[in-house]
Amino acid sequence: MKKWIGRLLSGSEKEEQAPEDTEEMLDEEEQDAELRSLNKEVDATYYRFLTAAAGYDASKELQTRILDGVRMLVHDPGSAAELVPRVPELIPKLLRGLMDENLSTAELSRELSADPVLVAEVIRESNSAYYKPLTPIKTLEAAVMMLGLNGVRMLLARVALRPLVKMQVEGFARHALPIVWSQSEKCAFAASMLAPGMSASVFESYLAGLMQNVGLIVAFRMADRHCEGGRMPGNSDFGLRLLNISRQLSAVIAAHWNFPQEVADAIAHAGKPDTPLAEALAHGDRVSKLRLLIDADVIEEDDAFVTEGLDNFQRRCLGKLGDLNA
Repeated sequence: MKKWIGRLLSGSEKEEQAPEDTEEMLDEEEQDAELRSLNKEVDATYYRFLTAAAGYDASKELQTRILDGVRMLVHDPGSAAELVPRVPELIPKLLRGLMDENLSTAELSRELSADPVLVAEVIRESNSAYYKPLTPIKTLEAAVMMLGLNGVRMLLARVALRPLVKMQVEGFARHALPIVWSQSEKCAFAASMLAPGMSASVFESYLAGLMQNVGLIVAFRMADRHCEGGRMPGNSDFGLRLLNISRQLSAVIAAHWNFPQEVADAIAHAGKPDTPLAEALAHGDRVSKLRLLIDADVIEEDDAFVTEGLDNFQRRCLGKLGDLNA
C-alpha cells in the first residue's frame, strides 16, 4: 500500500527545509484533502473486496444506467424506502422515550420490560464479549446497569434495523447484504467510540453509522435489475461513485424515516465532513472498513492504512472492534 501519508507529513527529501514558522503542520485545507484521499483509497479497496469474484468489466453504458437509477432515487426517497423493510414503529417510540438523560435504571427497566424479546436482547448484549461481565448477568435491571442509557439506545437502534439483514433478496444484493450489515455495525460502534473526542453525540454517531449503508443496499437491489448472474461492475472508479451516491441516498431515507436531521446531515456530508458528527462518522467508517479488511485477510495489521492512516486512539478503536466478532 502507498505510504503517501508519511511523505505528506515529512515532506520530500529533495525539498529545502521549510521556514520555521511553516514547518509545524499541514494547514487545515491540506489535512482535509489528505483525509479525503485516504478515505477514497480505503473505499476503493473495500469495494473491490465486496465485489470480489462477482465483479466484472461492465460496459460504461451499464455503469451509467445503474448510477443514474440510484441518483433518481435520491430525489424520490419514498420509492427508495420501499426497497428495504421499514423501521418498526415500536423502536423509535421507545427511543424517543429514552431521550431523558436523567432516566433512572429502574425506570428504564420498566420501559423495556413490556417486551420479552427486548428483555432477552438486553440481557444477551450485557453478557457479550464487548462488555465482558465478571459474572453472568441474569436480570434486566443488572443488564441495564451494565449497558447504560446509551448502550440500551444503541441496542434498540440495532434491533430496529435488523430486518435489513433478514430481507429476502436475490442476485448480488444477497451476497453483499451480510457484509454490508457487518460493516454498518462496526462503523456504528467505531463512530460512537470516537465521538467524545470530537464533541459529537455518542448515540447520534452510532445511529448514523447504522444508517449510512441503507442507501447502498437499495443501490445493490437497483443494480440487480440491470446485471445478470449475481454480478456487479467491479472497477474502483464505479465503486467510489456508487458509494458516494449511495451515501446521499441513505441520508434522504433517514430523513424520510424521521431520524434526527443531524444524523441525516452527517451521513450526507461524511465524504467531506464539516461537523463533529460527520467527522466521527467518517473516521468510524474508515476504521470499521479496515477492521473488515483485516479480518478477511485482505490487508495486514501492519498495513500502511493502519500504521500511517490511523492515530493511536483510532488504532485502539480498531482493536476493540475485534471484540464484536467474539
